[in-house]
Amino acid sequence: MLYEWLAPLGEDYQIFNLFNYITFRVGGALMTALIVSFILGPRMIDWLRAKQGKGQPIREDGPQGHIIAKAGTPTMGGLLILLSVVISTLLWGNLHSPFLWTVFLVTASYGMIGFYDDYLKVKRQSHKGFSGKIRLLIEVIIAAIAVWILTSAIPSEGGFNTGLAIPFFKDFWINLGMFFIPFGCLVIVGSANAVNLTDGLDGLAIVPVMIAALSLAFIAYLVGNAIFSNYLGVPNVPGSAEVTIFLGAIIGASLGFLWFNAPPAMIFMGDTGSLALGGALGTTAVAIKHEIVLAIIGGLFVLEAVSVIVQVTSFKLTGKRVFRMAPIHHHFEQKGWQEPTIVIRFWIIAIILALVGLSTLKLR
Repeated sequence: MLYEWLAPLGEDYQIFNLFNYITFRVGGALMTALIVSFILGPRMIDWLRAKQGKGQPIREDGPQGHIIAKAGTPTMGGLLILLSVVISTLLWGNLHSPFLWTVFLVTASYGMIGFYDDYLKVKRQSHKGFSGKIRLLIEVIIAAIAVWILTSAIPSEGGFNTGLAIPFFKDFWINLGMFFIPFGCLVIVGSANAVNLTDGLDGLAIVPVMIAALSLAFIAYLVGNAIFSNYLGVPNVPGSAEVTIFLGAIIGASLGFLWFNAPPAMIFMGDTGSLALGGALGTTAVAIKHEIVLAIIGGLFVLEAVSVIVQVTSFKLTGKRVFRMAPIHHHFEQKGWQEPTIVIRFWIIAIILALVGLSTLKLR
């Protein structure tokens, strides 16, 4: 709203011309979300603790140390993240951008799915929410609508809007045609659920989300700028740079949430936060034509998801487990690693993978 009201005044008053610069609005969105998180955090934690009583139910088949150490901690902390992001985006974003609205709506929708799942878990005091198949179906439908909107907003010349850009190759993409929508759904739904699986230790998921959001924001800014994208040989998607405002808000909100989620956590983000944030990352990657690069930058999330797939597949086929426990962060817990050690080392891995992903911008 600030952009809508104040940017036009830049023609008469030079100071308001700042609102026409995306970099300025990204900084404003980040700081606004951070401040909102700090202000609302304590109040929301007290409110959720009062409403939930026993807090998030702890899985009995998970690490035994969690049953005592994490009992009573409230969940649905993703509400704090979403509220901060919504307020910040509405203030600083260009509300006429289809890219911004698409990422915004996917994030909000996935947050609602996660909220309902968390609600059922708390109400039943069980780690089982509503039907996994129904949840997955709803996620796919939302993702399909989002991908369709994005393919309509992206230039279609040469099949670019349905093309899969290949890292390390300049101005080269594979036109997937009608198969791009299911591919885009796989990216969005896969990203959402991979982040969801990673959210198992205090602070484990939120920092890699910030790292991935920061990396994608940088890429989105370059992709949305014709001069920069032409110089680097990356796909130019006019208008997509507006997504950086939303990502800036996510970074600020996540940083504020980390203040309360740092070990020992005062609150868990729950599915409310993890599904929403993962969906935001996946939708952004589709919008800026960097789906493969997301798999590199978010490689930690991919590793967590793959560890679960491998574990389940191995057990069903052979009756044996590859890991002591899945997702893989629990495997290291079972090996005797302390929780802070696992979390910080996984953060380091996330940083390394982000740097590798960003290197693809120049190696073309």
